[in-house]
Amino acid sequence: MVPVRESMEPAAKSLKLDLHQAKVRGAADLEGAFAAMAAKRVGGVVIVEDGMINANTSAIAGLAAKVRLPIIGISELAHAGGLIAYGASFPDMYRRAAVFVDKILKGAKPGDIPIERASKFETIVNLKTAKTLGIKIPDSIMLRADKVIE
Repeated sequence: MVPVRESMEPAAKSLKLDLHQAKVRGAADLEGAFAAMAAKRVGGVVIVEDGMINANTSAIAGLAAKVRLPIIGISELAHAGGLIAYGASFPDMYRRAAVFVDKILKGAKPGDIPIERASKFETIVNLKTAKTLGIKIPDSIMLRADKVIE
C-alpha cells in the first residue's frame, strides 16, 4: 500500500500546496504537534486513521478548535468537531461483513473468499465548525455531502 503522504504529493503539487508532516506517536504528543502546526501557520490538516487517532478523536478535535485549525479525517472526527470527513461507509462495510460471516457459517473457507475493497464512501460536513472557523464550504461539496452536522 502506498503511504498516504506519497499519494497526496501529486495533488498538493498541482494545487501549489506545501505538505508538512507531524509525526505523533501517542496522545502525549498531540498538544505539541498542534502547537507546532499553529506556529507554522498550517492552513489545514488531514488526519490519517490509525488506532491512536481513533482513540483520541475528541482530544484531536478539541486541540484543532483551540488553535483554529480545520481538520479533515474519519467520520468520528467530524462528529467530534472536525471540519470534513471522507471515507468508507462503515455501515455498508458491516453489511458486507455479514455476508462473509454467512458464507463461513455455511462452510466456506475464509481463505477462499475474495477480498473486497470498500465500494461506498461518504462525505460528512460539519457546518458548525465551518461557521466557527469562518470557512464557507463550496456548494459543490455541500451537494455531495451524505451528512451535514449543523
